[in-house]
Amino acid sequence: MKVVMVPSGFKECLDAEEVALAMERGARRFDQSLDVEVVPMIDGGEGFAKTIVNIKGGELIYKEVTGPVGEKISSYFGIFVENDKRTAVIEMAAVAGLKLVPRDQRNPLKTSTYGVGELILSALDLGVDNILIGCGDSGTSDGGAGMAQALGVQFLDKNGQIVGINGGEDLLKVVSIDTANLDKRLVNVTIDVACNWKNVLCGENGVARVFGPQKGATPEQVEQLSSALEHYAAIIQEAMSIDVRSLPGSGASGGLGAGLIAFTGATLHPRFDIILNYINIEEKIAAADVVLTAEGSLDFQTPNGKIPSEVARIAKSYHIPVIAITGTIGKGADLNYGSGIDAYLSIIQKPTTLERAMIKAPQWIEESTESVLRQVTIGLQIAKRSFLKERIS
Repeated sequence: MKVVMVPSGFKECLDAEEVALAMERGARRFDQSLDVEVVPMIDGGEGFAKTIVNIKGGELIYKEVTGPVGEKISSYFGIFVENDKRTAVIEMAAVAGLKLVPRDQRNPLKTSTYGVGELILSALDLGVDNILIGCGDSGTSDGGAGMAQALGVQFLDKNGQIVGINGGEDLLKVVSIDTANLDKRLVNVTIDVACNWKNVLCGENGVARVFGPQKGATPEQVEQLSSALEHYAAIIQEAMSIDVRSLPGSGASGGLGAGLIAFTGATLHPRFDIILNYINIEEKIAAADVVLTAEGSLDFQTPNGKIPSEVARIAKSYHIPVIAITGTIGKGADLNYGSGIDAYLSIIQKPTTLERAMIKAPQWIEESTESVLRQVTIGLQIAKRSFLKERIS
């Protein structure tokens, strides 16, 4: 039996490589000789830069930058050279991710992407030709305005004074935008962004309403943030002649996608499509008898371009069964059956606290993987017995 494992990370708990290692240990516990291939998969969130840099033989550059709640943090970006071109890989989650926002400060009205802009500046200082940005696992919803400020954009209030964008709530103070001091080097680089293509900035399905609560916003704050982003989009359209309200990916990472389009000339891509340019998984999946994938939470959002559903889409084109291992099973998880996932299970087998679950996750992933493979083997044995009975009869 050939088993291919293509997991994503468990947000704020384990990155994709850590999940992959736990799954592989579980497979080996079941059968040391099992033919297993493990491919940690990234979606633009945690682990994005490190994984791509490892694949490309590049290096990580560490920098002190401004974190999402305004404090100085140590972050990083990657650099690799290919075809005589220098590419920087920036992971939004490593500088403004939800994991970097203390739980008692989780309010997207007050978190900023300023540090993302600082990493872009650092990449420009190294003379890169291309910048690849992963949008995922963000703790911000400032529409990328903080990032834009770091790059030289000035947001002005009704008195012509500069508005410091320290979170989404500050967008309501802005009445005009001055790009005269925007870093001129941006025109000489190509910026590609891996993002959730279905996330949009504004409207009923806008990023504030869909993801605001996950970042700590109350219902009242969600509405305030939604109004702020609508206002921000109107100001961008007036100043830049770009309507970012409903562009695919504009809502990525709390609207960072919109800011990257408007102020850096970036091109947004469905995250899985562009990541497959760096990580080849189709050949590996095609050779499998069964595919295991994993994600921290499986729910109604998973079919909208998240790794398990994209892995399942490829596997189904080769008629290969897919089983998903997940931390939690959320609302609408059964929708994943329609996206090609044949079965799913949670690693949590009894009531527990979030803190304990995060500590025990590696062990529970390992145990769940072993259990899944034992059940798959039972299925194969039943199929073999049925086949032999038919031949005898």
